[in-house]
Amino acid sequence: MSPTKQSDVLPTGRRPVGQVTFLGAGPGDPGLLTLRAVEVLASADVLLADPLTAAAVRVHCPEGVELHEAEPAAESPDPDRDPAGGVAVARLFPAVLAGRHVVRTVDGDPGLDGRAAEEMLACAQAGVPFQVVPGVAQSVGVPAYAGVPLRDGLGTDVRFVDASHCAPDAYDWSNLGACDATLVVRTRLGALPLSATALVAQGRKPDTPVSVTLEGTTTRQRTYTATLGTLAAELKAARVLPSPVSAPVNPASSVIAVVGEQVNRRATLSWFETKPLFGWNVLVPRTKDQAGALSEQLRSYGAVPSEVPTIAVEPPRTPQQMERAIKGLVTGRYEWIAFTSVNAVKAVREKFEEYGLDARAFAGIKVAAVGESTSQALIAFGVKPDLVPSGEQSAAGLLEDWPLYDPVFDPIDRVLLPRADIATETLVAGLVELGWEVDDVTAYRTVRASPPPAETREAIKGGGFDAVIFTSSSTVRNLVGIAGKPHNVTVIACIGPATAKTAEEHGLRVDVLAPAPSVAALAEALAEFGAARRDAATEAGEPVYRPSERRPGSRRKAR
Repeated sequence: MSPTKQSDVLPTGRRPVGQVTFLGAGPGDPGLLTLRAVEVLASADVLLADPLTAAAVRVHCPEGVELHEAEPAAESPDPDRDPAGGVAVARLFPAVLAGRHVVRTVDGDPGLDGRAAEEMLACAQAGVPFQVVPGVAQSVGVPAYAGVPLRDGLGTDVRFVDASHCAPDAYDWSNLGACDATLVVRTRLGALPLSATALVAQGRKPDTPVSVTLEGTTTRQRTYTATLGTLAAELKAARVLPSPVSAPVNPASSVIAVVGEQVNRRATLSWFETKPLFGWNVLVPRTKDQAGALSEQLRSYGAVPSEVPTIAVEPPRTPQQMERAIKGLVTGRYEWIAFTSVNAVKAVREKFEEYGLDARAFAGIKVAAVGESTSQALIAFGVKPDLVPSGEQSAAGLLEDWPLYDPVFDPIDRVLLPRADIATETLVAGLVELGWEVDDVTAYRTVRASPPPAETREAIKGGGFDAVIFTSSSTVRNLVGIAGKPHNVTVIACIGPATAKTAEEHGLRVDVLAPAPSVAALAEALAEFGAARRDAATEAGEPVYRPSERRPGSRRKAR
C-alpha cells in the first residue's frame, strides 16, 4: 500500500479545522508527564495511546474522550505495508476533518521512541495539521531511574541505539565496538547475550560494565549489572534468562541497557530501587475517598498501594434528624459544631448543597475537627476549624482541648455532633461533663462493604501483599470479615494501640505501630520498618526480598 495522499482525505478546497498532537507520555512513571502534556490532554476529543502509558494519560483527558489503544509496532516491519502507526493515525483523519482534536500519545518521546516519525509523515502527506509535545525519552528516563548517569563533567560521548525491531543477530555493531562512547541500547531481553558477544567481537573489552533495566521508571523496575563477558551468565543466575532452574521473564520484553564505565556509578547513585518500600504491594483497606492521601504517601516511598473499601457510607434511614440540625445551624441554635470524620464533613456539605447553602452558614459558629484529615476536608469546604487537638488526634484528644461551658462567655450551651450511627459515646459523655448540651445526630450510616474480587481475596490470604495498613479497629474487623485473614508473611501496620489490640484479637501479629495516631505517621513508620529490613539484609550480604517473596515457616516477633 502507498501512503495516504492528501486528495484521499481532504475534499477540494477544504482545510481541516482539527489537528493531531503527537505527545510524549514518558517511559512509564505517570509523574514524568510534562505540564504541557497535561494541558494538551485536557483538550483531547480523541485519544490514541501506546499501551504502556494509556492508563496514565487517560486520567488527564475529559470525561467523554473517545479512546483507542495503539498496537505495538511490528518487530520486523514489512516494507510493502504501511507503517503500523501510519495506519493507526490515518483511520482517525475523519475525526480531524470534523474539527476534533486527536491526541496520539507515544511511550517515551515522539522523536526518539516508537515510530511516530512515520505517523507524522502520514499526516503531512494527507495535509492534516499536527503538532509535537516532547516527552521524557525511555533511553534517558530509564537510566536516570536506574542510577546510571549517561554523562559526567568530562563530557562523555553518548550514543543511542535502537535494536528493538531487529532479529538478535541482525544489528550491525561494527561501528560501535571500537569506540569508547557510553551506549544506551533499547532492545529485547532475549537479544542481550548475542548483542554483548557482538560488541566484544567488534572490539569492546569483555570487562566493560553493563546495566540492564526491565520495566524502567515503574515500581516493578529491576536493574541487573554485569560486564559484557559475564552478562548472559549473570542474567541466567538471576533467573531472568532461561536456565535449567528458572522461570524466565518473557524474552521479548523491552529493556534498556547501558554499556560503559558510567554504569559503575550505580553503586552509589541508585535512588529509585533503594526506596524503603520499593515494589511493596501494600493493601489500604479504607473507603476510597479517604485512601487518596495515604496512597500517595506510600507511592513516594516506592510502594504500590491497592485500595480495598471495607466500609460503605450510606445516608441515615431517617433524614429528619439531619434536616432539623441544619435548620438549627442556620437559626443560631448551636455554639459549636464538632466533626469527627471526613464522612461527617461530607454529609453536612451535601445537606448544605441540597438546601442551597454554603460555608457562609457557619458564620458565628465555632467549628472543631478531630484531626488533620477532617480539618483539610473542612478547609476544602471553605471553613477553617477553630479547634483541632494539639495532642492525640482522637475524641479523647479533642476533649483535652475543649473549653468548659461558661455562661458568661458562651451565649449558647449547645453543641451539634453529626457523626456515624456506630460512633462511641466518649465524646458525648466528655462534653456533657464539661457542661455542654449535645445534639448527637446520625449524619451517615457505615455498613460493611462488598467483598473484593476473588483475585484480591486470594492475594490477601495467600501472601500476595507485602503489608496491610489498618487505620481503625473497624477496618480490621471488616477486612477479615469480607476477605479473610492476611497471610502470616504480610507485615501488619496499625495506627494505634486500640487498632493493634483488635488485630491481635483476630490472630494477627502487629509489626508496625504508628508513633502518633495519624495516617501520615503510620505510613512513615512502615517506611522506616522497610528501610531497617533492607539495611539488615544489605549488611548481612543477603539479597533484599519483599515480604511476599519469602515463605518462612514462622514469623519472628517484630522488634
